[in-house]
Amino acid sequence: MGSNEYYRRGRNWFTAIGTLFVVMAGIVLVQQLLIWGPEFMADFLVNEHLTHEKVSVGMIVFGSTMIALGFKKKPVKY
Repeated sequence: MGSNEYYRRGRNWFTAIGTLFVVMAGIVLVQQLLIWGPEFMADFLVNEHLTHEKVSVGMIVFGSTMIALGFKKKPVKY
């Protein structure tokens, strides 16, 4: 079967980019958690300044949205 005969669900650039964003954000969050600890990290998430933790949460939301778009079913063409 060739790739034109069926749609491989989730195998496209949306899921690849989304996975990349989620993994990168996860690495930053784990790094900050190990360096600062959970109490300081929670403070960084709720203060008024733009921090790495807030950007990482935004990256996870964006990456999750991209992954969801990648798993969206395409109409079948006959």
